[in-house]
Amino acid sequence: MPSPCATTSCCSTTEPSPGKGLRSRPPMSSCPGCSRSRAGDTMSLVDLDGMLACIEFEDLGDGRWTAPHLQMDYRRIFGGQLLAQAVVLAAASAPDKAVRSLSCVFPREGSLDESLEYQVEAVHDGRSFATRRITGTQGDRVCLMAQASLHVAEEGPEHGDPLPDVGRPEEAQATELSMIPWSCRVVGGVDLRDRGVGPAEFRFWTRVDRELPDDAAVHQALLAHATDLTVIGTALRPHDGLSQADSTVRLATAVTAHQVVFHRAFRLDDWCLVDQCSPVAAGARAFGTGNVFGADGHLVASFTQESMIRPTVPAQDAS
Repeated sequence: MPSPCATTSCCSTTEPSPGKGLRSRPPMSSCPGCSRSRAGDTMSLVDLDGMLACIEFEDLGDGRWTAPHLQMDYRRIFGGQLLAQAVVLAAASAPDKAVRSLSCVFPREGSLDESLEYQVEAVHDGRSFATRRITGTQGDRVCLMAQASLHVAEEGPEHGDPLPDVGRPEEAQATELSMIPWSCRVVGGVDLRDRGVGPAEFRFWTRVDRELPDDAAVHQALLAHATDLTVIGTALRPHDGLSQADSTVRLATAVTAHQVVFHRAFRLDDWCLVDQCSPVAAGARAFGTGNVFGADGHLVASFTQESMIRPTVPAQDAS
């Protein structure tokens, strides 16, 4: 999906339970500062209530579903919305299991002016694992093709990379990231709009500013959404004179594929660290990878993203 520009408490300690289906979720207590706006960049900051509304689905029958779009000052559907919706659909289709991985490709851009219809197909149902294929379409345009793997909770050997030594969330710089409508604190004060040269790395702490339901799929969906925004900007940091501010302006950018793997239970209404880098950009494509660490320091999720980054042709030079 085309990439927008990234611009600049209440918590619970109980673990989320597995997804229980596409039910109405309990109302959540309000918290000052949860609904904010920003002017002058590519889009205004989206609203958390709107984010939660877009993962509430209407059953159209025959395995088909639809949900509202995330409303924003942008002409296309944001890919993070599609990731979040696919997580919730997969979880609801196998309520005895939890989503462990989601792999998505975005063949065509989606329009905010047209409803999106999802089809969920049960590819496999086993005692321990299940596989779902999810397709999102607008008319004859396929906007999303996703495959989800689900798994029951089991015991086994465990290890994980340690939490990077980046300091506490309170020591990082509070920043509004345009499509993440909850608290974000950037490590080292990095500004992805800065056109100076820097390492292809970006780390930020993030936490939803109010208590979320115990439904694990809600936490997974919101995290999947958040992982979509800043990878292109991270990939542009080593390139002098370019930044995420140039996305869709001087550069034609689009996310073409995204994968999220969930390793452990976590809560997004407590601080999580997103640690990402871009090891390579070549052939008008960039690749990024990231890890997410929970409040207890455990590695809880990982993600990868492939994107297109193509210089635009100035109108006077176009032939």
